[in-house]
Amino acid sequence: MAPGPDGGYTPLRPLLGDYCCGVIEIEEIDDLVEPVVIAAFEGWNDAADAASAVIDHLIKVWDARIIGAIDPEEFYDFQVNRPVVGSDELGHRRITWPSTQIAVASPPELDRDVILVRGIEPNMRWRQFCAELLAACDDLGGELVVTLGALLADTPHTRPIPVTGTATEADLVDRLKLEQSTYEGPTGIVGVFQDACVRLDVPAVSYWAAVPHYVAQPPCPKATLALIGHLEELLGCSIPLDDLPEDARAWERGVDELAEEDEDVADYVRALEETRDTTDLPEASGEAIAREFERYLKRRTEDG
Repeated sequence: MAPGPDGGYTPLRPLLGDYCCGVIEIEEIDDLVEPVVIAAFEGWNDAADAASAVIDHLIKVWDARIIGAIDPEEFYDFQVNRPVVGSDELGHRRITWPSTQIAVASPPELDRDVILVRGIEPNMRWRQFCAELLAACDDLGGELVVTLGALLADTPHTRPIPVTGTATEADLVDRLKLEQSTYEGPTGIVGVFQDACVRLDVPAVSYWAAVPHYVAQPPCPKATLALIGHLEELLGCSIPLDDLPEDARAWERGVDELAEEDEDVADYVRALEETRDTTDLPEASGEAIAREFERYLKRRTEDG
């Protein structure tokens, strides 16, 4: 996926050198059509499981097929991320190891294929982990990487979930009306993965949802829904939502009830609402409403 001297693309695996040791086995599949990679990881980057829930939803609605998984032995501390024992559909006892899986899908709404990466933030060897995943995605023909994250923030649950987006290349920044990241501070595997894309000249976009910190426990379907909305804008298609809108409304009603039972929490939420309503620029709010209305009209047209 790195640009070659003739303007084409040079396979990444030779460029990655000793970082790649073949710890991902990928099933042989037919060539994919201009695939886009969408990735999320449980852990520090995934407040209320909002980002990884997007991948779970896409695997379900797009009927994605898992074609490979990274060998966890190299990257996970099993005393931190313990394996789980259980029974399969035949009643046989099985151990499921923590890992990161790769799936592929051919959404009917898109004229391109999708590679979905769903895993857990590794405990060690992050650079090798990212190199292995990017090499596997390159072997599958991935042309664009989209990472998803979620963080806890001072935002009220009663307002639209803020989603910030960054991109690694100027044309993506302009086309998607994003910004180049200026964040400085601790980072997680999503940040390292994004940096690996920059170093290898792989086009990459990252979307982060802000989850109200006073309801940090998962799930947060409203944040998941917000991330999907931005994916729709990026991909130029409508993604089947199933029960997500109703789940988001039920989540908000549940938090409303909890806030009503605690006067301090209710006062705090009102303060956040006031801050949000007075600091949001009218033109920014208008643009957000316009984008949401355009998505609504497009979805209504596609639904006939």
